[in-house]
Amino acid sequence: MEFYKKILENNKKWVEEKLSVNPTYFARLAEGQQPPLLWIGCSDSRVPANEIIGAEPGEVFVHRNIANMVVHSDMNMLSVLDYAVNALKVQHVIVCGHYGCGGVKAAMGNSSIGIIDNWIRHIKDVYRLHKDELDAVENEKERFNRFVEINVREQVLDLAKTSIVQSAWKNGQKLHLHGWVYGLNSGYVTDLNVNFSSNEDLDEVYQLYFGK
Repeated sequence: MEFYKKILENNKKWVEEKLSVNPTYFARLAEGQQPPLLWIGCSDSRVPANEIIGAEPGEVFVHRNIANMVVHSDMNMLSVLDYAVNALKVQHVIVCGHYGCGGVKAAMGNSSIGIIDNWIRHIKDVYRLHKDELDAVENEKERFNRFVEINVREQVLDLAKTSIVQSAWKNGQKLHLHGWVYGLNSGYVTDLNVNFSSNEDLDEVYQLYFGK
């Protein structure tokens, strides 16, 4: 209960601090949002999207799940993506993974954890696709870090494959996809230089044709 009381008090202090600087701060926020960025990140409590990039409330639309996955059948993720792209008109989508990710680590092993096994299977699929490269890395920690990076790359690719993103590109909307990895022990992000700005960046088999 002490922790619960503490966070309620912290909220009051935060409100008072914001209002002391700008009395209309919350009134302005209540008018609506038009963030330039959608962040797809991990649910890990050590990876807060806004704080990492120094963004204020209203600047980042956020979706988080175990291991920052973009699963084509995940209606939660697709709903967030659709609203961000088609209603908010974000110009950038960042998939941000992090070194030391527990979901990615679990996908490297065979222990059953519970219902999350079904989610982690999607991460295992990524390992299977890149098995030769990953198995060639003898150092386990280095292999783990590399798997985190590869997983982010695959999720950005899966993001580009969605009909939501490709429809936006077809309509001439400026939409850029990026992949990052966050370092828990440093605080810095690494830009993996995996970027998509049109479906021409995809293999032809994934390019959707919407007609005239």
